[in-house]
Amino acid sequence: MFDTRDLRYAFGRFATGITVVTYRTDDGPRGFTANSFTSVSLDPPLLLISVDRKIQAARYLPETPFAVNILKAEQKALSDQFAGRAREPVAVPWTEGAWAPHLSEALAVFECTPWQTYDGGDHLLVVGEIRRYAYGDGDALTYFYGRYGTLPQPEEARKG
Repeated sequence: MFDTRDLRYAFGRFATGITVVTYRTDDGPRGFTANSFTSVSLDPPLLLISVDRKIQAARYLPETPFAVNILKAEQKALSDQFAGRAREPVAVPWTEGAWAPHLSEALAVFECTPWQTYDGGDHLLVVGEIRRYAYGDGDALTYFYGRYGTLPQPEEARKG
């Protein structure tokens, strides 16, 4: 059997971007920080997120439209807020989407409807069908070795 803390440290050697997954409840919009996100398919347009079974979102996402918000470098405070690590409460810049609430000024946003959910051990693997997406320019917020970082956007990747 593996030491789960040590396995987590090994996973931490993989540099990732940071997302906040948002969704709507009867009590208003909610979200959580996640770096377990990947594209799955262009036809149909699908993506996958991994949701810890212990968090509230695990009850909602198999049946509830959601948005994946890829964060810009300057949105570290939002990442901390949705990860439950904020020192001070942060004003969340909500935008009402066509399918799900999302964050203003995110680097990219994918609004999804649930497509399929799979058992992933202590996580749910939720595949979403992308219904709407948008993206803009900016540097990416990254996570590596338990620390935030920034990945600059290449000049040739700028929109317009």
